[in-house]
Amino acid sequence: MKSIRGERGSRSRSWRSSLAWKAVGPGTLWAVVVSCAGQAGVVTGGAVSPEARSALLLEPAHEEWRRPAPAVSRLRFETTQGVFALALIRAWGPIGADRLYNLARLGYYDDTRFHRVNANYIAQFGLHGDPAVNAAWKDRYLADDPPRSRNARGSFAFAMKGQPDTRNTQIYINLADNVRSDAEAFTILGTVVEGMDVVDRLYSGYGENSGSGVRQGRQGPLESGGNAYMDREFPRLDRILRVTVTAVR
Repeated sequence: MKSIRGERGSRSRSWRSSLAWKAVGPGTLWAVVVSCAGQAGVVTGGAVSPEARSALLLEPAHEEWRRPAPAVSRLRFETTQGVFALALIRAWGPIGADRLYNLARLGYYDDTRFHRVNANYIAQFGLHGDPAVNAAWKDRYLADDPPRSRNARGSFAFAMKGQPDTRNTQIYINLADNVRSDAEAFTILGTVVEGMDVVDRLYSGYGENSGSGVRQGRQGPLESGGNAYMDREFPRLDRILRVTVTAVR
């Protein structure tokens, strides 16, 4: 198992001090890497074999998807533009936080695309690259958490259809202070704590033409075609290469 010592470099120390202030108030924080079994270890890639992970992706009803998230966790995204990290704060929306934590730690977002990026608005991801996985997760909606809809730059939430209880797998990150979204019942789950410049660089040239949002009704070809379709029709979309999850305590 990789030691957590590498997480204690200057960037990690800067992230922890920032998160302590923004997320959980003053105090001393330290990070450990958590595994599916609740022991120290990397949760994506190492703790679950590729075969087991692939099987889990097709079984959204499996109990492994219902593990509670830590009070605060760090989701580290390796992308084609570089690395960024999200602080996921369970108290802000436990139902959504648990879903996002498990999607991230079990590899759902690995090798997926930022299919909707509008400069100075949002970057959105969460459609899987395998059509069979998209079919398995279709309509696996979450009950709503209480709204926490202050869409400040760097904050993130699950996308929804505009009706109650329609969150699923897609996440948007605010690229600006989107006051126009505050009137809607989104539940902000955390904020970008590292690499906002990376998020800003995600390719936005396709705008709403590469699948758009969950409400526009144009994602069918992306769901049924997966990465093969997206890479053929929208080859400049940036990619999530790998997501690693750590718990902050």
